[in-house]
Amino acid sequence: MPSDIGLIGLAVMGQNLVLNMADHGLAVTVYNRTTETMTEFLDGPASNKTVVGAESIDELVASLAEPRRVMLMVKAGPAVDVVIESLVPLLDEGDIIIDGGNSEFTDTIRRTRDLEDRGFRFIGTGVSGGEEGARNGPSIMPGGTESAWPFVKDILQSIAAKVSDGTPCCDWVGADGAGHYVKMIHNGIEYGDMQVIAEAYALMKASGMELNEMSETFESWGEGVLDSFLIDITADILAFRDEDGTVVLEKILDAAGQKGTGKWTAISSLELGQPVTLVAEAVYARIVSALKDQRIEAAPVLGGPDQQIESLSLDDVASAMYCSKIVSYAQGFLLMRAAATEYDWDLDYGRIASLWREGCIIRAAFLDDITAAFGREPNLTSLLLDDFFRSAIEEHQAGWRRVIQTAVAAGIPVPAYSSALAFYDAYRSERLPANMIQAQRDYFGAHTYERVDRERGEYFHTNWTGTGGSTTAGSYDA
Repeated sequence: MPSDIGLIGLAVMGQNLVLNMADHGLAVTVYNRTTETMTEFLDGPASNKTVVGAESIDELVASLAEPRRVMLMVKAGPAVDVVIESLVPLLDEGDIIIDGGNSEFTDTIRRTRDLEDRGFRFIGTGVSGGEEGARNGPSIMPGGTESAWPFVKDILQSIAAKVSDGTPCCDWVGADGAGHYVKMIHNGIEYGDMQVIAEAYALMKASGMELNEMSETFESWGEGVLDSFLIDITADILAFRDEDGTVVLEKILDAAGQKGTGKWTAISSLELGQPVTLVAEAVYARIVSALKDQRIEAAPVLGGPDQQIESLSLDDVASAMYCSKIVSYAQGFLLMRAAATEYDWDLDYGRIASLWREGCIIRAAFLDDITAAFGREPNLTSLLLDDFFRSAIEEHQAGWRRVIQTAVAAGIPVPAYSSALAFYDAYRSERLPANMIQAQRDYFGAHTYERVDRERGEYFHTNWTGTGGSTTAGSYDA
């Protein structure tokens, strides 16, 4: 009996996806470059399941039902191209390759076009949820060759997480790199959410709160508007004890790592001219944390407040977290909208939000509100303009501002809260001091400017010194 799908790459995510597929009645053929890993998997977790091993990629392809569906769970980058090129000579026209890794969306655009030109179908899909999600139901964000979707829809939706009404957290996102782009935005927002939580922890610690009290606070926050997977695990982390009875968290070095998707989000925001400031600050906060040796050297010699807080309102901290989170998601959706225009994708923003409601790392009750906002107005320019979110910030912004004032006075860095507020205040400002910047640019470089008393798109240059000419450097991009 032919297998329904083949999977190449048996690291943790690959193994758990295979077990998930088998639990849903799918026959799976697996291959791993290191045969020992595959053998241990087949003899262990996959024993007595509808999973068979292949000694070679040729054998894997030969075992599959047509059209053949092969999913790659290998390290993003050149390794994906190597595996694809080993598959192509063995496949027939119309067969489907699925890249389930964290590939950069530009690579997925290239691979989709290349494989379509050669007669194959390609899907680049984001898979979010970590080990637990892969095993029990992740959020899945597929994009690529749309004609492939009917042949993988049942497989991917069967293994995906489900919301309370049974709707799978998996649906077609869009052409070529759209799926991996949406996954990139998910991960960028994840960076922001984690930084927002870390700043709350820093403020609590500076106020002298005990870790068990912090854990209880996060647990209570998980029952309100901040309800999310990351809030829940933060409560667990704050309470988790080492073998000697001490809290593990305090033994962890304060130097955060990263794998690149947050950086990619920030780079894309710059390329597309979108102010995704909170995610960018979250990335930079990790970079600053990694300068541990320099920070140790700087700590005793750089002056400032003592980083202690005498009085802290937990309600205000919750408000700062909630408002910053709203801004972060608003910025993420602004970036997706710009990318849809740039790359000619037809993105359904409400559906994208619904894909993140279960299974993924940023899953939260909050996403139901985003789904509802786009349900009310599919062409919503910004989440900040939706009545629900506008009212939420109106209700909570006083506490948000107080928390930032408290942090600044105490010398505690809160880049997520402060950058989110700076964006919010700029976004609600009908007039900003950018006219001064344009005047400066025109003064030193004849870069021209537009005027408030003329139509947009008409450019002017002033001979500021009386010695310059009328030649300009050309109009500018805004």
